[in-house]
Amino acid sequence: MYVTGSMRAAIYEGAGGPEVIAIGEVPKPEVRPEHIRVRVHAAGLNRADIIQRRGHYAAPSGWPANIPGLEYAGEVEAVRPGVTQWRVGDRVMGLVGGGAQAELVVVHQDEALPIPAGVSYAEAAAIPEAFLTAYDALVTRGRLQPRERVLIHAVGSGLGTAASQIAKQLGATVIGTSRSSDKLARALVYGLDVGIDTSRTPFPEAIGEPVDVVFDVLGGPALADNLAVLAPRGRLILLGFLAGSQTTADLGPLLRKRLEIVGTVMRTRGLEERIPLVREFGNRMLPLFEPRFGQPAALRPVLERTYPMTQLADAHRVLEGNATFGKVVVVW
Repeated sequence: MYVTGSMRAAIYEGAGGPEVIAIGEVPKPEVRPEHIRVRVHAAGLNRADIIQRRGHYAAPSGWPANIPGLEYAGEVEAVRPGVTQWRVGDRVMGLVGGGAQAELVVVHQDEALPIPAGVSYAEAAAIPEAFLTAYDALVTRGRLQPRERVLIHAVGSGLGTAASQIAKQLGATVIGTSRSSDKLARALVYGLDVGIDTSRTPFPEAIGEPVDVVFDVLGGPALADNLAVLAPRGRLILLGFLAGSQTTADLGPLLRKRLEIVGTVMRTRGLEERIPLVREFGNRMLPLFEPRFGQPAALRPVLERTYPMTQLADAHRVLEGNATFGKVVVVW
């Protein structure tokens, strides 16, 4: 009873532009032991989806090769014996290696998170990839401490707005970069203390005092400048290559200042890494998405636009235009 029937899903019919995206019928996924099947109401759109569509980022083994989507929000539709945490009808959200932009997705029971009270499905779909990635990068990898200074590149992105909020909750001073003064102004309400418009001034000239952690999605071309602005024993956390993966840089500061460069990616991690992160994030951060004592929630998903899944190609075009602030989400 767990595999009969079909469902709709976004499908990449090849590698290329948004025109390769189609909505088609595929078999329902099987519910394996200790897993739950979730009826997806909303799914986040990420840069990884675009890179995969272009043919440069294959899905990890075990996940659909041609159905995109790394994060979902929906309700539990089916459970297998051995599932103790969830019941049919529970509202859940989480990360997957692919396949979230389908009507149904199957996940291990320990990977799912409850959707906070008062958070819509569309808002919930903007949480998992951005906030779990940012938490892992800043807390686990970056060891960010109160009163430290953190530099967040592309602070107006979905990942950047999540990182700035988490860093502020940790008691850090948040410096962010963007090529848009409007995005920097909007980011002030999400934890940003100092904004640097890199369309006008290179960030090393405007950074002021050195920083303890750099949260970097730019990649190779920014490496030398990132190393230059780090304080002794600083940590560079590398999450992406928006500006390219190649570089020629003087590595002297690595030795002189005893710096660390840590690369991290969420998509290729197995259950043994995902589950402890989900558990820690759920205990420490998830309560902050709910208002307390009459005060607004300390953490908020930043949702720029929502599109019907049938307009996924338009959502891709908008995200590729780099004009969005926060997340783009698609809904069924």
